[in-house]
Amino acid sequence: MVERGRRTADAIRESTKRYYSIGEVSRMTSLEPYVLRYWEKEFPILSPRKNRGGTRLYTEKDIEVINRIKHLRHKEKLTISGTRQKLVARRQPEVKEELNRQARVRTLVGKMRREIDALRRLFEE
Repeated sequence: MVERGRRTADAIRESTKRYYSIGEVSRMTSLEPYVLRYWEKEFPILSPRKNRGGTRLYTEKDIEVINRIKHLRHKEKLTISGTRQKLVARRQPEVKEELNRQARVRTLVGKMRREIDALRRLFEE
């Protein structure tokens, strides 16, 4: 069912197209392109591919994630942080563990940088 240039989820699934531009996704989801770009930064689960020219290429999976985020933000009135937590909670346990591992690594790297900076300052004195 296609209405005025907007596609429903069924029409997306029936389509043979593999990738969609940010403009197409914007029309499908009724979201502005700047919102989609912002959400890419805020939600690690949303990461469309980019071609050599830097054009974003969204898959059906990306569009499903966008629709889920839109639902959580607009219908359930969750904040960005709350939406992020809800999306992570829905993931499979091994994905959660990988995210936790990555968070621990980032924390460790941050601590190491601070210690290296402290040592550098100590030797410069």
